[in-house]
Amino acid sequence: MGCFIEKDILTRIRKDIEKYIGKNVILRANKGRKKTIVREGILEAAYPNVFIVSIINEYDSSRKVSYTYTDVLTGTVEVTVSSQAQPEVKIS
Repeated sequence: MGCFIEKDILTRIRKDIEKYIGKNVILRANKGRKKTIVREGILEAAYPNVFIVSIINEYDSSRKVSYTYTDVLTGTVEVTVSSQAQPEVKIS
């Protein structure tokens, strides 16, 4: 029974992320040993197992990073939708 509950939660997280495709997001990724990376980018795509964020750094070069919905569930990655028109929305 626990497997079905986890699948429902992951499906809900995926649907929440899908709503914000094309929006600016702030990623806080825990890289271990008290090291947290904060990046800003655009939520580009959501697939069945991963979502992709396009990040533009200070040198105007773009790169894409992908994370799983399990990363969001376990708190390894925090996704916050940032919009000037609306308050920030945290997806968890």
